Order: sequence, then structure tokens, then C-alpha cells
Amino acid sequence: MQSKQLYLIVILIFVGAIACNLSRGVTVSSDVQAIYDENCAGCHGTQLQHFKRLKSYEKSAKVLTNMIKVGEENLGMPAYGQTFSDSQITELVSYIKDFDYSKNHQTSTSANPNYDIEVVVDGLEIPWSFEFLPNDDMLIAERNGTLSYFSKTDGKTTITGLPAIRVQGQGGLLDLKLHPDYASNGWIYISYSYPDANNSDKGNTAIIRAKLNQSKALYDIEEIYKGTPTTSTAHHYGNRMVFDAQNRLYFSNGDRGNRDVFPQSLDNTNGKIHRLNDDGSVPQDNPFANDAAAVGSIYSYGHRNPQGLAFHPTTGQLWEHEHGPKGGDEINIIEPGKNYGWPIISYGVNYSGTKFTDLTEKEGMEQPVHYYKPSIAPCGMTFLDSDIYPEWKNNLFIGSLRFEYLERIVLNDNQVVYQEKLLEELKSRVRDVRVGNDGYLYVAVENPGRIIKILPK
Repeated sequence: MQSKQLYLIVILIFVGAIACNLSRGVTVSSDVQAIYDENCAGCHGTQLQHFKRLKSYEKSAKVLTNMIKVGEENLGMPAYGQTFSDSQITELVSYIKDFDYSKNHQTSTSANPNYDIEVVVDGLEIPWSFEFLPNDDMLIAERNGTLSYFSKTDGKTTITGLPAIRVQGQGGLLDLKLHPDYASNGWIYISYSYPDANNSDKGNTAIIRAKLNQSKALYDIEEIYKGTPTTSTAHHYGNRMVFDAQNRLYFSNGDRGNRDVFPQSLDNTNGKIHRLNDDGSVPQDNPFANDAAAVGSIYSYGHRNPQGLAFHPTTGQLWEHEHGPKGGDEINIIEPGKNYGWPIISYGVNYSGTKFTDLTEKEGMEQPVHYYKPSIAPCGMTFLDSDIYPEWKNNLFIGSLRFEYLERIVLNDNQVVYQEKLLEELKSRVRDVRVGNDGYLYVAVENPGRIIKILPK
């Protein structure tokens, strides 16, 4: 009788533990690989690239355990203490520390029957963006603050003269864009995360324009945008830039990790798409240009962390994509003055698995053209208007950081009708994609940092 009672007590304790874990949103699985892929890979890489780059795995098990449990808000690291059990956290720490970082976990040749790849530039860290000059030489921005000039004959040369850059977390040197009339005026637009002059522990997104001399030094530097207010967070800076046919500059500023304060308010620059004239002045027909309580450069609002902007080659519409939280990455068509809902409406949840909103739509807020569940962590975006790839013409291309591929999207009447994954064989996080002067697709990838060219077979 006593043995039966003891057996029942053990069963009840076991069932109760499972119920408790389920109520906390815990995946009751001992598969640490699945736990990592589901919760960690989006930021840290499926092959732990982030840990390898920063040598974070050399930290003590106690430090890693504490980081997973309590998080680091300023760096965008959520707390998982209420999501994972202690044993799961222990397994994750062991997985991180025991991973074989000595291996080069990637392939260098294409296995796709439809295209080949050519490595154009290698030896990069995190190539955040690149831009082709009229002579087919290239400007390359690495997130660590390095701006390079690349030519096929002379290789890479470091460009000097950049302002102070806050290289921390997701911040650093960001996007590059040439003025549409670059051949005549020489203006280069550069975005980066800047440190607050009064407090270097704070920062936001900034844009300068400058010219480049023969000695590969920037000159005539003009600051045309400075995001405000600065914050101590080190994530969600945005930033992508694109010019329209009237030489007006559109660009994104992320919500700086403060969703409850910035995106829905017009008195700050964060969580917005902006539009400026090429000299940094505010166009008089901007939707909030005459609103004294609003930032005049705001073009649309209610965004989280947009890292893709591109104009459709036939409709002229401005397309955007942005990171959601856990699920809910979005592709949007941007219209002036519209509210895109973050964080009031979303198809995602907190990283811990809990909800922050029950709404996916609301009157007065725009619906995405497409959303992703699970998140792909989109980065870089372009439409292909080249005849070199006949079956791909006018398709949309978006990089995935989390799942390490380039996505080709076929659209019909502004709806996604087909999606194809390219470059999966590289096992590299895709950071940027652009169409070169020669009409070919070029892609910036990490692990290792390279810029590659896609060649149709």
C-alpha cells in the first residue's frame, strides 16, 4: 500500500512539473539543438557565428547562465529565466561552450543547378552594405566601423575621415548610398550609429554625406540627419537608405528597443521611415512637415526595426521590410503618413513566448503585404530589373540572417505568390543584396564575410 502511494506521489509530482513548465511556455524537450535554433539562432547564428566572432564562448559558464536567465536589455538580449528550466539553460551553456569553433562551418561552392557563384571580395568581418561606383569599383561598409574602397586591380583600401561611430551591439557603420547624380556632384551618403556627445554610453542613428578624394579620404562632410533622442540601448538602429526619382532620400530608424515609447509617437525619430531632400532639409509636402508637435522628416511610423527599403521598378511604390520579435517579420508598402501598427498590432510574440498584444489588425493601422512565422530576420532588399536572369526579372530579393539564405519572391498584384530559397549551400548569414552596374546580383554574407556574385548557368 505504501509503495502504491509513493508511486502515485511521484507521478503527481512529475505531472505537476510538466504542467508548471507548460504554463510558463517551456518546450519540454531535451533537444538543445532545437531549443537553440528556435530561440537563439536568429541573433547568434545557426552555427554560433556571433559567439565565435566575439569569442563569447570563452566566458565562464556562470556568466553565460546569468545572461540567459536575466538577459541584457541594452543589448537586446531578452531574459529567458521564466521560459527555460534550469536544466535547459545548463544544456544551452554546455552547447555554446562545447561547440567546435575551430571548424569553418560553411561551403564555398554552389551546389545549385541553376546558378554558380563567384567570390568578388573576401576577408571581411560583417559587410553591412556595399555600393558600386560608376567605374564598377566598390565602397564597402563593415559594421565594425571600417569603410573600404575596393578595386579589382588594387584590392581594398581603407577610407579615412569617418566621424566617431558607436560600435556596440547591433550598432556600427551601416548603410551606403550614392546620390543619383553622383557622377556630377560626388556625394556619398553614409549611415552609422553615433555616440551622444554628452554621454558616449548613449547613441542613435545618423547620416552624413561626404565626398571622396584621390587619397581615399572623406571631405566636405555634412551631417544631414541625427536620430533623437539618444538611448543607452545598442540595438534597433535600422538603417537602410534609398533615393526616389526626385532625389529625395528615404531611410529607416529603428525603435531603439523601446517599443512602448517611440514608434507610436511623432515627437521622436525612432521606429519611423523618414524622407529628406538630398541636402537634409525637410520636403514641404512631407505628411507632418507642418505639425509643430511632430518631427518633420517622418514619412511613416509604427515600425520596429526596418532593414530593407526598395522602390518597385514598375509601380514606383516604396517597399520595406522589418524585423518582428519572435515571429511577425513584415513586408510593407510604405505610404505617406500611415501607421504600420508596431507594437499595438503584430503577428509576433515576445522572445520568451509570451504575448504583448492580442491584436493583429486595427482600424487606422496598415496590414503587411506579407509576414513571416517563424521570423527569418530579414536584412537587405532589392528588386531585380535586369534581363540577365529572365525568369527573375522584377522579383523581390531579401536576405535572411536567421536561416542563412537569399529569398526570391514572385509578386502578383502586390501579393506574394511564390518564394524560393537561394544560396542555402553557403550556410552564411545574408546581410545585403544589390544589383550591380552590370545587371548581376551581388550579395554580402557573413561567416566568412564576403561579397559574392550570382551567375546564371
